[in-house]
Amino acid sequence: MAATAGVSTLLELRQLRPEHLFQLLAEEEAVWQQDMHWDFRPSAELVRRFLGLQALNGHALCLRDEVIGYAYFVCEDYKGVIGDLYVRAQHRAPELEARLLEATVRTLLAVPHVRRLESQLMLMSPESQSPLPFPDRGRAFPRDYMVAPLLAPVSLAGHPGAGKVRIEGWQDGFTQQAARLIAEGYAGHVDADINDQYRSEAGARRFLHNIVQYPGCGSFFPPASMAAFDRDTGRMTGLCLTSLIAFDTGHVTQVCVHPEWRGHGLGYEMMRRSLRELQLAGCRQASLTVTSANTGARGLYERIGFATRRVFNAMVWEL
Repeated sequence: MAATAGVSTLLELRQLRPEHLFQLLAEEEAVWQQDMHWDFRPSAELVRRFLGLQALNGHALCLRDEVIGYAYFVCEDYKGVIGDLYVRAQHRAPELEARLLEATVRTLLAVPHVRRLESQLMLMSPESQSPLPFPDRGRAFPRDYMVAPLLAPVSLAGHPGAGKVRIEGWQDGFTQQAARLIAEGYAGHVDADINDQYRSEAGARRFLHNIVQYPGCGSFFPPASMAAFDRDTGRMTGLCLTSLIAFDTGHVTQVCVHPEWRGHGLGYEMMRRSLRELQLAGCRQASLTVTSANTGARGLYERIGFATRRVFNAMVWEL
């Protein structure tokens, strides 16, 4: 891993072993905890495991014998997803983050079957993404990371419009109806530009599977996850899913209300109940992410008590 003094070099992650990223991942875990109240250890453990198997695709930025940054990606079908990008604080600079991002995007664009790239790098500075690499193919969508203290939610008043629906705790058997709701609810929505899994029922099923099974958005927490149904027809009208990203922090991973039911207080009521359950489980705060242009959702979250902690970009490249 030698590099010229003062000059960093890029290596493929497959050339490295887990111990090469020990200090970097330990620092990243601490940053996620301090800045985001997020326990990053399960995700870091997956990185170490796949490094050990020489099965992690991406790049490492090395200075002499030290790994000072890394980025990894995964490919599924026609799409590549940049899962993470981090540069150690001592060496962090927009040009180094931009170098890692450009190298990763360039590699993915060269994969024959890949037609679309997606990424949401919450720790990467916006300055490092401006301009985007390959701007003729890419778009950036600002998103807000919002946090609310879980002191007041239990006292939030119920919404009278919620009486028209039946709200139940999440069950695995709800997946198909939830996938249909997501596909219908996000039709023509900016979030379907960011995540193309929202565009079809099949994609939404994969999205739901990833939330429930994998630690990228924390550990799925059924007690605070809700589904709403029309009392007359039995049709699913709304969805609010949550996870635990630390022992004392909940994360709202998905809020979706069918277009025909918006404006009736359903999103508010599901959020109220979910936050109450998170508080009862010992959480002192909750977080979520929302596209900045989604002013309606942002307004709802602000009324409930959420405030923006960080702004980052969701990035998309298409061939």
